[in-house]
Amino acid sequence: MKEKTNKQTMRSLPLSERPYERCLKHGPGALSDAELLATLIRTGTRSLSAVEVARTLLATYGERDGLACLMRLSCTELMALPGFGPVKTVEVLAAAELCRRMAKTMRRPELSLKDPSSIAAYFMEDLCYLPREEMRAAMFDTRNRLLHEETLSRGTVNASLVSPREVFLEALRCGAVYLVLLHNHPSGDPTPSEADLTLTRRLSEAGDLLHIPVMDHIIIGDHRYVSFREEGLLRPPAGP
Repeated sequence: MKEKTNKQTMRSLPLSERPYERCLKHGPGALSDAELLATLIRTGTRSLSAVEVARTLLATYGERDGLACLMRLSCTELMALPGFGPVKTVEVLAAAELCRRMAKTMRRPELSLKDPSSIAAYFMEDLCYLPREEMRAAMFDTRNRLLHEETLSRGTVNASLVSPREVFLEALRCGAVYLVLLHNHPSGDPTPSEADLTLTRRLSEAGDLLHIPVMDHIIIGDHRYVSFREEGLLRPPAGP
């Protein structure tokens, strides 16, 4: 009971600095990043208010990309900060995941095989924050609709780790007629490597044999992308 009373709550702040009251009066757009986080955190520590706990988080991890740092953080990293136990950690990371999924859902109607930028935008939030390489396949039907997403590998992406057999068995299983490959470069630079080129050629040749053409390979960097199709590195057969 004593610990609860000693904790800094929103009510200990001056009225003008209370996020809940400011949100009700002026709307959520009036809140700073730290104040928005504080509405999730709710309580602080004995020496820090909830807003100060949020500011500490942003100062520690968000110097480069602000609130987007929540997409990169692990439970261990968050719980190392003052004021974060298991419950608050789960609540904050779950809120970040909700934002990511909402952004992705909103972009789905814009997906088009004719527009690599629409595919890159759809997968950007999934892939650009990952600490290691991950390759995915996006499978489309004859009407240009996304049927299925499949993770092909985690870790270094190269020809020896991605099996054409597994890729195209999954494509056949879900009735796909077109395939788009995607993977991320954790360095932030989406420039294709020689291994990327080799893997793309290998999977493209397999797709041609099975009549499930690889329409593109998109590499995601730090909110940037490179499309093999746009760069003339992959010339898919006639189609969308």
